[in-house]
This record gives sequence, C-alpha cells and structure tokens, in this order.
Amino acid sequence: MDKVGCGLLRVYRIPFSTNVERVALAAGHKRLPVEWVDVDPGDRTPVERVSGQGLVPVLVADDREVVADSTAILEWLEEHHPEPPLYPAEPSRRAEARVFAEWFNQIWKRPPNLITAELMKPTPDEGRIAELGDRMRSALDVFEELLAGRDYLLGHFGVADCLAFPFLKYAALGTASGDDELFHHVLVDHQPLGDAHPRLRAWVERVDAHPRS
Repeated sequence: MDKVGCGLLRVYRIPFSTNVERVALAAGHKRLPVEWVDVDPGDRTPVERVSGQGLVPVLVADDREVVADSTAILEWLEEHHPEPPLYPAEPSRRAEARVFAEWFNQIWKRPPNLITAELMKPTPDEGRIAELGDRMRSALDVFEELLAGRDYLLGHFGVADCLAFPFLKYAALGTASGDDELFHHVLVDHQPLGDAHPRLRAWVERVDAHPRS
C-alpha cells in the first residue's frame, strides 16, 4: 500500500480514554488537525465496522489506511509526519524510547489493569489488590528518578511522555467531572504522590499544558 500523505486524519474515540489522549497529545505536538469521531462506549459498532475490533483509538487516514492501537498510531504519525519528532534521531536514543514504550505498555500497565479486574469480581482479593498497589506506588520512584535534571521523561518531550501522561496524570489531577471509569479511579487511589515526588508532579503540570488536537 502506498504511504498516506498529509490528508484527512480521522480518529475514533470514547470519552476520557487514556489511550485516545496519547494520540491527542502526539497530534497536538505535531500540529496535525484531527477529525474526531465520538463512539458510544456501549455500542462499539462503528469502530468494529472500520477496524474489525472494538478498541479505541483507531486512526483512519485519507479514508483508506486504518491503524488500531495507540502506540502503533504514534509510530504511524512519526513515520508520515516526522516533524516535530516524537522519537529521538539517534539510533541508540530511539531504541531507548522503544524500550520505554514496551516496559510501560507490557509491565507498568499490568498492575492497574489487574486491580480493576479484581475489583469487578463479586469478592475481590484485598491482599492481591494491596500487592499490586504496592507495585504501582514503587513505580512512582522510577518516574521521579527519570525526571532528575530533565523536564521530560527522556529529556525532550516525545513518545514516552505521550504514552505515560494519560495514566500518571491521575496521581496529580484526579478524575475529571463525569469520569466514572473504574480504571481511572484505580489510577487515583494507588498512585499517591504526596510530597515525595515533586518532579513527577511538576512534569504532570508541564505536559498537561501541551496542546491536544
């Protein structure tokens, strides 16, 4: 398939989606206009019709190329709209960014997902929830250390910030009015910043000031 150029970017979304905000931040950074298609969380038919699956976000470029999964969409945006960049130019730094993405998506996200699943059971295992919550709290120290001497997670604003911010923001900002998603309340309850993570709190405020498309 030929590469799609700088035409229409349509993205399917549902309200308050963390993964959708990743795309909004990346597109805003690249100053790309996006046509957003709002989907009822209770009826994913429009998303399923266009992508064959029900998860958002889904990007449709020029009405002919479909990309599902937020990380894949960020990589697509970088390939087709490279300036300003989301990934470092140096191969070693670029590899570091991809390692961070893999760690965040495959390792960091597991505890909050598992806590959410546990809370949806008729009798949640409180010990299991406490263990997973401890893992979430200990990860706050990792981000605090990454931000030592830096404004952004890997130095300059980029893919790591787009991937992590929509999840870590709940530690500092709480939930928005009308957001009753259980997963988001887990992100609030198990990431207490207090006074121990000033760099992380400042980073949340810094990234929150970035534009979204």
